[in-house]
Amino acid sequence: MRGIEQPSLPQRPTVTQQLLRDKRAIASMLMLGTIIFSTVFASFISPYDPLSQEFDILQPPSSEHLLGTDDLGRDLFTRILYGARVSLFVGVVAVAISMLLGVAMGVLSGYYGGWVDTIFMRYIDLQWAFPNFIIAVYLVAIFGTGLENVIVAIVLAFLDDFARITRGMVLSIREEEYVLAARSMGASNQRIMLRHILPNAIAPIIVQATLSVSFAILAEAGLSFLGLGVKPSTPTWGLIISDARSFFSRAWWLGIYPGLAIMITVLSINFLGDALRDVLDVRGD
Repeated sequence: MRGIEQPSLPQRPTVTQQLLRDKRAIASMLMLGTIIFSTVFASFISPYDPLSQEFDILQPPSSEHLLGTDDLGRDLFTRILYGARVSLFVGVVAVAISMLLGVAMGVLSGYYGGWVDTIFMRYIDLQWAFPNFIIAVYLVAIFGTGLENVIVAIVLAFLDDFARITRGMVLSIREEEYVLAARSMGASNQRIMLRHILPNAIAPIIVQATLSVSFAILAEAGLSFLGLGVKPSTPTWGLIISDARSFFSRAWWLGIYPGLAIMITVLSINFLGDALRDVLDVRGD
């Protein structure tokens, strides 16, 4: 006699499967993939050196120079490709470090409470009194310009966002039954935080990290535009726009195209972050 077959429960689609059903996510990933591919293989895509100066100054877009040339005869398309390397590198690295430090602060603050929470929260409240970009400008003014200092400034400026989100999640999770059960069974605080609390708080952190990359790219571009970014010989999107300020009236392409590069990149990252928020069912606080 055959046993009664149990009806199989429908499996929930994975995050990847849900993202592939979202047109925003697909378009964003395709655009970001194209941008990353172009920056990695910039030397193969464009035959020009981003720092090479030629006599063809302020040439409009043409078949020879796809996006024209600047006031020193440098190919604008090439400089935008190489500038993306710096902007994307700063955005990803700064947010990754900021996320690690902020999550550590948030977990310790939310789990232990007491004086630890008081110290961390006073720091977070102090940062919340000022916009992130203003903090970054202030820190670069103290540390000095340069790639490393820009990354450090952005890390410290965005630290509070991750700490605040993580702390809020830990406060709501630490009293869950599975956490209390692990504590009653003698699990160490480190094990509880790493094995039981952090994995269940990771969804909003991932969403915040995705969105923070776009803000970090804007922050780097803003610092470079103000002359507080990397050294002037390094092409970055913000620096390219800054150099074009004196030529907007007669060479419109110098500011328009790097501005479009920033806009497309930031919008693609934001749309991907919005799609992740919907897929991971993260609600704003």
